[in-house]
Amino acid sequence: MNAFAALFKRDLLRQIRQPTRIVAAIATPAMIWIFFAAGFAGSANLGVDASMHAFLVPGIASMTVLFASIFGAISLIQDRQDGFLRAALVSPAPRSAIAAAKIAAAGLLATAQGAVVLLMLPAVGHPVTPLGLLAAIGALACVSAALIGLGLTLAWRVDSTQGYHGVMNTVLMPMWLLSGAVFPVDTASAWLSYLARANPLTWCHDAMRHALGMHPQSNAAVAWTVTIAFALAGVIAGSATIGRNRT
Repeated sequence: MNAFAALFKRDLLRQIRQPTRIVAAIATPAMIWIFFAAGFAGSANLGVDASMHAFLVPGIASMTVLFASIFGAISLIQDRQDGFLRAALVSPAPRSAIAAAKIAAAGLLATAQGAVVLLMLPAVGHPVTPLGLLAAIGALACVSAALIGLGLTLAWRVDSTQGYHGVMNTVLMPMWLLSGAVFPVDTASAWLSYLARANPLTWCHDAMRHALGMHPQSNAAVAWTVTIAFALAGVIAGSATIGRNRT
């Protein structure tokens, strides 16, 4: 526990002291939200009782978490280059504590940044209850845990931050686009709908929409089960990867 607390504090302070990353993780999705909502407002047939601004909020919140998670997991590469990772791996601290601390620190910041986006819902005319907002933030926390775990898994195998960014963008941006973030899955083409439903991020967005009183496209129990399972899979993958021989 002492090792986890020390590593958690180190990672959290390290990220807080880089405010440009925090601003970038929020500003980019915010601009995409404004442009998409304005561009599609007159042409998009949502098939749901929601404005385009409100419909996009869960997806934009998850994009904020996605960017913050990429920045959070990249610290593993920086620790390797600085020599800190080697020292941590040969210390008495369990390797699981290294992964858990990184996931917890980056996840806390990523979830907080995503929550800022969710707080925009009342401003675009969609009321939310405190309980619904907390549940949606819980879904965001699951998304952050899953994506950071995936990020750590990939960062362990990549030598440079440039290569890491390339791999993560190749994996995560299509994943986000196929998650129903910008279109309702049930009104999409059949082949696209099948791909979207095979994407765990789709179910995370649906869990948020259930919590926020929007138009969900699946059963709440199924959406939350997949969301939690996605988080657990990411945490397990990230924890299992740290310390393995790199091939």
